Amino acid sequence: MPNMTLDDIDLKILRHMQADARLTNVELADRVGLSPSPCLRRVRRLEKGGVIDGYMTFVDQTKVGLPVSVFVSVALKEQSEKALEEFEGAIGALPEVMECYLMTGTSDYLLRVVTKDLADYERFLKHHLTRIPAIASIQSSFTLKQVIYRAALPLSESESLSQM
Repeated sequence: MPNMTLDDIDLKILRHMQADARLTNVELADRVGLSPSPCLRRVRRLEKGGVIDGYMTFVDQTKVGLPVSVFVSVALKEQSEKALEEFEGAIGALPEVMECYLMTGTSDYLLRVVTKDLADYERFLKHHLTRIPAIASIQSSFTLKQVIYRAALPLSESESLSQM
């Protein structure tokens, strides 16, 4: 659905759903000032248009035994399409990699990796990351403390957005 325009009600729906995706349609409709049927139609339109890309449960990584977060800067030997595809395919198969971004600057990719401890990260590095042939260099930065983590986008009430 190209060029989808989001109005204030769409943005309100998205803000409420980002805050609590478990809201029933009736609760959501009440919070955004619609009756349930039009609210559900809008949610379905947002899903079909790709604005809502799925639903998930956020799990506290420390409470499930994965307290170590590492940001990994990766430089490739070359930036050819083949090398990028090879790296992205290999990295996509590693469940420890929570995020992966193609970057500008001195590194080609920035990863966020979670592990249970430093020994587990060393195993990940030796047995997985360093075995990807396209990689020229790896630089790891260990987090000391998570200061802010947001999953909700800062959607403004007073402006309409056009999605492409």
